[in-house]
Amino acid sequence: MVDVVYPIKIAAKRSGLSSHVIRIWERRYQAVQPGRTGTNRRRYSEADVERLRILNQVVQAGHSIGSVAQHSMETLRDLVARDRPPTPPASGSPIAAEASAVSTSGGGNFEVRCLDAIRALDSGALESVLRDGAIALGSQGLLHRVIGPLAHRLGDLWRAGDLTAAHEHFATAVLRTHLAHAGCAYGARPGAPTIVVTTPVGQIHELGALLVAAASANLGWNVTYLGPSLPAAEIAGAALQGKARAVALSLVYPEDDGGLPREILRLRGLLAPETALFLGGRALPAYRNLLNFPRIVLLDDLPALGRALEDLRKELAGAGKAQDS
Repeated sequence: MVDVVYPIKIAAKRSGLSSHVIRIWERRYQAVQPGRTGTNRRRYSEADVERLRILNQVVQAGHSIGSVAQHSMETLRDLVARDRPPTPPASGSPIAAEASAVSTSGGGNFEVRCLDAIRALDSGALESVLRDGAIALGSQGLLHRVIGPLAHRLGDLWRAGDLTAAHEHFATAVLRTHLAHAGCAYGARPGAPTIVVTTPVGQIHELGALLVAAASANLGWNVTYLGPSLPAAEIAGAALQGKARAVALSLVYPEDDGGLPREILRLRGLLAPETALFLGGRALPAYRNLLNFPRIVLLDDLPALGRALEDLRKELAGAGKAQDS
């Protein structure tokens, strides 16, 4: 029996992906390895199409393609089963009525509504969703449950070609304004420690840094936000001038900058020994093995940042008491 193979147009239709996304997933993540004709045209097997279809479901559930592209089909199917929404309660039941009320108020659906507004380039709609989310979830809840996941999702969609750079820049601009206002609500506190937040030179995506700045302000730190892509000497100078007790760098894109580890090690050498250096962001896994050095703290997510800041603040408070005694 001859194995059936399909051109990319049919593979896209059957998997629910665009041809452009399929090419991106092949080139960047080796998600599938289709055969080629004598004229170098892609040909996809049934197994290739099924893998693309399952990967599409996993990504739609919120996973990044980079984190799942190499998983086995068994693991991917397990993820699909685990992330499948629960069966809705029977219509008319009290549980159904409560679920409907939550859905109507936007509970649990803020990220989807944000994406809809971003696709439409509708700043008013996006700001409205963020206000609703802050009321329903609180400022920290909004950061951890909506804006953080949204930032990852935007990166995935941009990389896959489902969103343009214009959409990503639009979202960053609106979120920058929202997060700046959220941080101002907590204000500078006399005597509170200072953290400098930025991205190292070449890291031009600043949404992760904005999240870190807002989260740090919420936790009572005075934040000096420097924007994206600064050389080590500039970051160190700002930290020394402001007597910062911590510097936080967000690493988002690119993930293959050979000079980045050297730049970060240079920054570590320029900072005061007592100044903590935190690194985080979606590109961190690509550099983790190159940055595993003493006095550099690698953080996987916003909750980890919160714990690190709390630990550092306790350490600073303990040192202050020791000096007073």
